[in-house]
Amino acid sequence: MNCPFCPNGSAAKTIWLAWTDDVYVIYDAFPATEGHMLLIPFRHVADYFDMNRQEQCDMNKLFDQCAKIAEKLDPTICGWNIGTNIGEAAGQTVFHAHIHMIPRRLGDVDAPQGGVRGCIPHEMSYG
Repeated sequence: MNCPFCPNGSAAKTIWLAWTDDVYVIYDAFPATEGHMLLIPFRHVADYFDMNRQEQCDMNKLFDQCAKIAEKLDPTICGWNIGTNIGEAAGQTVFHAHIHMIPRRLGDVDAPQGGVRGCIPHEMSYG
C-alpha cells in the first residue's frame, strides 16, 4: 500500500505542526488558503467514521490548539472552515482519514455566506 498519510508515507515525513499519540497535523500540500492544515490519525483508517473515540477526541484537542496558535501568529485569521470528504462522491481522493482546517480571512471571497455549502455551488446562497 502506498498511502501518503501513513507513518511511512510522503506527507507524514513533512514537518509536523502538532501531534498527540494518535493524530498529527501538517500543512496541506495544496492549500485552499494560507495556513490550511490537515489533521491525520497515525492509524490507517478510511475516514472519520472509522476513527476510534480517542482519535476523534485528539482531533478536537488539536483543532483548538492549532486555531489558537494560528490566530496568534496571523491576526488576519478571523474564521475557520473545518471539514472532511468521506467517500468518492464527496470528493475524497486519499482514503486515509483526514480533516481539513482552513483559515478564513475577511474578504478572501466575495460572498462567504453558506461556507461549506459551497461544495455544491448552487446551494451556497440561502436566497
